[in-house]
Amino acid sequence: MDARENILLIRLQSIGDIVFTLPAVHAVRENFPRAKLHFLVSKENAQILRGFADVDEIIPLDRAVYRSANLPAMSAGTFQLLRRLRRENFSMAIDFHGLGETALLSWWSGAPERWGSVYHPPRGWTYTRGVPRNQKIHPAEWNLSLLQQCGLRTGNVRNEYFLPDESLDEAKQFFAAHNLDAAKPTLYLQPFTSAAKKNWPFEKYLALAQFWRERGVQVIFSGGLGDKLRLEPARADGFIVAAGIAQLTVAGLMKLSTLIVGGDTGLLHLAVAMGRRVVMLMRSHSRIHTHPFQHADWAVKSLKGQSIFTIEISAVMETIEQVLNLK
Repeated sequence: MDARENILLIRLQSIGDIVFTLPAVHAVRENFPRAKLHFLVSKENAQILRGFADVDEIIPLDRAVYRSANLPAMSAGTFQLLRRLRRENFSMAIDFHGLGETALLSWWSGAPERWGSVYHPPRGWTYTRGVPRNQKIHPAEWNLSLLQQCGLRTGNVRNEYFLPDESLDEAKQFFAAHNLDAAKPTLYLQPFTSAAKKNWPFEKYLALAQFWRERGVQVIFSGGLGDKLRLEPARADGFIVAAGIAQLTVAGLMKLSTLIVGGDTGLLHLAVAMGRRVVMLMRSHSRIHTHPFQHADWAVKSLKGQSIFTIEISAVMETIEQVLNLK
């Protein structure tokens, strides 16, 4: 394949899984330094791709329109996407997602080389090289393995996310508006994830925040728009709350913070890719391999077979103290 041709990369959602493709995207770029890399992603996650320095063009897919029951909009959006995929004349498509729809889109692209992660064997026909998904390894490692099994070199594994300057500026404005000093230790708490079973009790986060505030550490609580009500106890206790703000502004706040503590959520994995230190609270389970990539020791896990609720606050406190180096 001529390295000057176009390559289509596919991962629609979610934030964490998109971030887990980052080392593989670096590897694709290293193998094809002159190629133009396109990334097909759900529209709501498209802004995350702005920090993927190796991606040349983002193709957003508005999946919300298919839930709207608006047939004209659905038809127009589908036709526009399909026409664009064919128009680009891709020489390769790599489907990291492995959904039925992404498998079909990789096939529709017309790329003569189509590689994909296969969860269900019947979908494999859409790829020229379909590799059965190995769910026993970290997703980022699997994405690299997919490339390796299809013949690419992965070399020195990199996981580097480059936050846009304007997003960091917005975060600095947030700091200034809330009288935060970027030169002082800042503890960033992300209490909620997409699943209740992955959430450490909120009252324990409050206890952490109160303890470190008394020792001069700045504390920020963060969450999505739907978390505002759940974060109200933190606001009522005088803590700064960043809820419902833009994803990349949140990334900027994490970039300015000394330590990020939270559950297994995409934003913490994004923090890791920005080179920030995290403490990820996770339940121990043999099928869970989503610890901070290349930093398994940054996870504080429950005992095997027990829920995340059983993680002792003392264990988290000790880890935070080691990182902040404050007595």
